[in-house]
Amino acid sequence: MEFTIGGRLEVRITPADVGKRVSVRRRTDGGGAGAEFTDVVGVLTSWDNGVLSITRKSAESVHIMESSVVAGKVVPAAPARRRGPAASFVELASVTARAWQPVESEALGDWRLRAAGGFTRRANSALPLGDPGLPLGEALGRVRDWYEERGLPAYVQTATGAEGAQELLCAELERRGWRREVSAEVRIAALAPVGDLEADVRAVRLTREPDAAWLARYQRFSTPGPHVLRVLGSGPSVWFATVPGDTRAPHVDPDVDPAAAPAAIGRCVVDGRWAGFMAVEVDPEQRRRGLATTVMAALARRALDEGASAAWLQVEEDNEGARALYDGMGFTAHHRYHHYRSA
Repeated sequence: MEFTIGGRLEVRITPADVGKRVSVRRRTDGGGAGAEFTDVVGVLTSWDNGVLSITRKSAESVHIMESSVVAGKVVPAAPARRRGPAASFVELASVTARAWQPVESEALGDWRLRAAGGFTRRANSALPLGDPGLPLGEALGRVRDWYEERGLPAYVQTATGAEGAQELLCAELERRGWRREVSAEVRIAALAPVGDLEADVRAVRLTREPDAAWLARYQRFSTPGPHVLRVLGSGPSVWFATVPGDTRAPHVDPDVDPAAAPAAIGRCVVDGRWAGFMAVEVDPEQRRRGLATTVMAALARRALDEGASAAWLQVEEDNEGARALYDGMGFTAHHRYHHYRSA
């Protein structure tokens, strides 16, 4: 990373650059002839009392003493994409929200409060896509009260790593004691290559609703209820994929639900040019047979038939197996999202 002009290191940022994406080089050992340096890239979220705070795209906050900074500059808000469909953060955040809708929601300015009986953080968190219409402290108080009335913990879903994302809000939540619990990547890709994957899609059954067998494989269905089905069925055009199998999910009571859990399942929501993939799960005893690829290909082909051209999915950062699978399909990271819980 180049910081020099005519061979000299220069600090070309000031407190007026708070809110911009910056690259900063700092000393790590106090200086001297053998000084070592590290670089930090992220959004400058504050510069107070001689300390710079930078939020990386992972939402990690880095605090740097001003006296240790040897170079710094403003850098483009987001790196140029080499492949995949073009998409703004607001567009993609809106599309992903429509694919996983709550049972109950209420506007708070441009924020959206969402609840679904506690089924997933995505459906039970505030989505801040603009101005809440109140000072932040008051808005967060409203969020806490709203979720307390429903017997739920208060969460705010934020995003980092894309132009127009919310590093400043992440940093402010941390300063106010909110704790980040879960982070995941939102990945995007061209849809046609996913549909062209080599797979025997004849084995896949596509339906508009999840049946008992599909739910038997779905790992999040440990606490069934109408709110779960409402969330799963939400979205502009929803499809469920099932690859039949005969291995029962461990939480299924055969006396209550005799349906055998499938070998693999998946869910897809088509929304204009976008197709979102969720709940792709495979029986642990039948992994490495290409079943996840088969499910994705079948859903992608149906989405292509409906006019979609771009794909998205969400994957938690510690799910290395899924990340490797999606890498091979051409998915690349667009931004990260995070859930902050009120202290």
